[in-house]
Amino acid sequence: DLHVRSRRQRQMCIRDSRHSALLLLTDTPLAFAALKETCGHALSTILQAHATASRDDKDRGPAVLDIAVSACGKGKPFDLLQRFLADMYRLLAAVSAAASVELDGPGGVDARVFFVDLDGQACGDACSYGPIIGVKSLMRSNRSWDTVYLASGCERAASFAAMLSARETTDNRIKTADVRTLDLKTSGEKPSTGLVLDQGTAPPTAAAHSSVAVGGTFDHLHAGHKLLLTATVLALDTCSSISQPAQRDGQEKRVVTVGITGDELLVNKKYAEFLESWEDRWQGVWRFLQSIIDFSSSSTVDIRRENEPGPNGRRVIVSLSPGLEFRFVQIADPFGPTITDRDITALVVSKETRSGGQAVNDERLKKGWPTLEVFEVDVLDTADAVSASEDSFESKISSTEIRRRRMNLAKESSL
Repeated sequence: DLHVRSRRQRQMCIRDSRHSALLLLTDTPLAFAALKETCGHALSTILQAHATASRDDKDRGPAVLDIAVSACGKGKPFDLLQRFLADMYRLLAAVSAAASVELDGPGGVDARVFFVDLDGQACGDACSYGPIIGVKSLMRSNRSWDTVYLASGCERAASFAAMLSARETTDNRIKTADVRTLDLKTSGEKPSTGLVLDQGTAPPTAAAHSSVAVGGTFDHLHAGHKLLLTATVLALDTCSSISQPAQRDGQEKRVVTVGITGDELLVNKKYAEFLESWEDRWQGVWRFLQSIIDFSSSSTVDIRRENEPGPNGRRVIVSLSPGLEFRFVQIADPFGPTITDRDITALVVSKETRSGGQAVNDERLKKGWPTLEVFEVDVLDTADAVSASEDSFESKISSTEIRRRRMNLAKESSL
């Protein structure tokens, strides 16, 4: 019975993951103002086009837009990558607000950002597990993009266009896509080869972590959640475990633990009747994580449930490969599995909740456990964003505001 249930869950998790379009950004500036100037208009055009298509197909849900940002060089500097992700998701939220495009909801666009290793130094060009993906695996993935957007003037645009217009996947099927070029604004300077990972502006992670945790409510997944979850995987030492199956001689498994607040703790939340259930929330988190991590056409997802007595006993465990596991844990307090799982070595928090990281380490010290390395992620805000009102911007990155809008829509539809 457990096997049958797991198989049904696997089908459910994959069924709504059709990816409508790919945007490949090869020359992206680091500063937010330059990023907005370069990509803002193009993003607005793409979001409006796919939101219209999504509204026309009521049964399909939001259109999924993959945004692959080229990266070159060695290493995986956490601070550099999370800052860039924060700017990209902030720009997406601001542009969608200005263009009146729904993000992540019905009739809108679900944008997901990851990195593509163009020179094979960061992870190898055949690496099929993100959020830094090999270019060959990107081309041979089974994503069903109807449209692919490339920047005009990119030195590799012609070769990418040829590969993407009729690409052969790993199961020998030909997938066709409408390849379009975009005119991105430039400053007139010589274009870069992508996001440079080893430029020395940010230190790499202090240690290689095999077990990383993050926590939250994750209601109505939005840009802020996506930033936090992507950063969590970036803090994990995935290079050795994902590219090579776990050894029988005890090679460490890599684990991402996501603590998700239980339903019983959310009854006093604003607009609580429009909260997603715990089941819906963990599934939404997993669908997003899978979309930025799994680009292999042959991977098998194994899902099992555990419901043990005591704190953090209810969990769903998803194994993506022999060496990579995701644990979705129902939490009933601010600490969650960080004080019941000694093996966790790192915690990812937003800068507005940094005190929570210190509180966790205080509790671990009381138990005589090693403290966690705490990684801080930027908070999305309206500073230097496009000319959208603060209220409309907040509605894109706040679960409370999303629930309020759902309530208003429900009232309008009942009239």
